[in-house]
Amino acid sequence: MARVKVRAAVLEEFGQPLAVAELELAEPKAGEALVRLVACGVCHTDLYTASGADPSGYAPAVLGHEGAGVVERVGEGVTPLVPGDHVVTLFSPQCRECAHCRDERTNLCLAIRDQQGRGLLPDGTTRFSRDGEPIRHFMGTSTFAEYTVMPEIALAKIAREAPLDRACLFACGLSTGLGAAMNTANVQPGSTCVVFGAGMVGL
Repeated sequence: MARVKVRAAVLEEFGQPLAVAELELAEPKAGEALVRLVACGVCHTDLYTASGADPSGYAPAVLGHEGAGVVERVGEGVTPLVPGDHVVTLFSPQCRECAHCRDERTNLCLAIRDQQGRGLLPDGTTRFSRDGEPIRHFMGTSTFAEYTVMPEIALAKIAREAPLDRACLFACGLSTGLGAAMNTANVQPGSTCVVFGAGMVGL
């Protein structure tokens, strides 16, 4: 399978700065898309994992999960996306077919969750490598790279006029804050609220 050279910020060792390195990225397989990343946020989850405090963390890996970019190529069978589409990455996608997706627990989608926690794509492999050695993904997305390959179910198409440097924040921070307000705090129209913190989640 053909591979392209890409630059990525790689977590080589816990507690150390990320290292910009040249990696090989395999072409998308069936049900996947190659995305040129244009903008990316930095989330506390990325920092937590890089610090080594996350007991489920692993290295080496390409971190990042708040991304927005442009679809460059699609694998066999991908129909909702075409090259040129603008997309936001989704670290908690829905296949709409497994038991959890048919229930209300779509955040536990079985199509991606098990492998994602081990730094792999749904087929149990990675698309990143260096000198023949696999480099793992992070949260199914790996947005700290020039390009990434992701399952089509982990990409949300957005309007082309949406600024990608703002749209990337929908991938985690904005949806986390909105979910907390609507589902946990049960904020209703007309409510008076106090927001602690002026980061993306709070805003």
